[in-house]
Amino acid sequence: MCICKKTTALVLSGVAILLGMAGCGASEPGGDVRGRDISIVAREEGSGTRGAFVEIMGIVDADGVDATVQTAEVVNSTSVVTQTVVGNPAAIGYISMGSLDSTVKALAVDGVEGTAEHVKDGSYPVSRPFHICYREDRLTDLGRDFVKFILSADGQAILGETYIAVEEGAEAYTASGVTGKLSVNGSTSVGPVMMELAEAYRNWNPGVTIDVQQTGSGAGITATLDGSCEIGMSSRDLNEEELAQGLTAVRIALDGIAVIVNQKNPVTGLTTQQIRDIFLGNVTSWSELG
Repeated sequence: MCICKKTTALVLSGVAILLGMAGCGASEPGGDVRGRDISIVAREEGSGTRGAFVEIMGIVDADGVDATVQTAEVVNSTSVVTQTVVGNPAAIGYISMGSLDSTVKALAVDGVEGTAEHVKDGSYPVSRPFHICYREDRLTDLGRDFVKFILSADGQAILGETYIAVEEGAEAYTASGVTGKLSVNGSTSVGPVMMELAEAYRNWNPGVTIDVQQTGSGAGITATLDGSCEIGMSSRDLNEEELAQGLTAVRIALDGIAVIVNQKNPVTGLTTQQIRDIFLGNVTSWSELG
């Protein structure tokens, strides 16, 4: 009997110790990330956001080719980047500043917060242009009038609510009365504000239907070249090869690229070099960043 009581006491004591260890030492999901490996979230190849990010941050090899580490989780839209970072406390990614919300934390880069003012004055290092593109020989009267609206004071005011307008002193738009259907395709960063522009334009010209597809900058440029759409959207500069094929590019706004982490991550800012090292795979743990 005595042995049984001692055995039972030892078992209960052991259970209590294990429970105490679990309560004091175990990391709950979403807990301290300082000792965890960094989970990199990147956009797909052809994404204007990815193209601009790797170019600006120098995430390239000796030949200037995108060298994002192969272990990165590659996703195909701005919203999925955000969702992935929200669901993983050790994750880091990048999105359009205009798509930033309170579910994630935007990091300061080189000590500069990512704000519209800092993008406009050039102090925030991760910024890029928003473009539309088209072929002059395929641009319809409707397409031409929609471009006119985007660059008007009315269109630039819509862009300026989230991004940085580029046409200062533009004239107000006057309804043209055009009708018909217009197809627009491209960047998932430009897409949301393009839908706002399309809705506002239809208020001026109710006989118009505008179909906005968000498939990525590269896909939108290709669709414009092959005639699948009339106007493409790009969140990067068009390259010489694309322009040589007959495309006209028009800058419609400026945007910053926000480097984002989970809200539970204690990091508030990184240097350009630290970000470069993370996405090249040279730094793999949050502990290496102090």
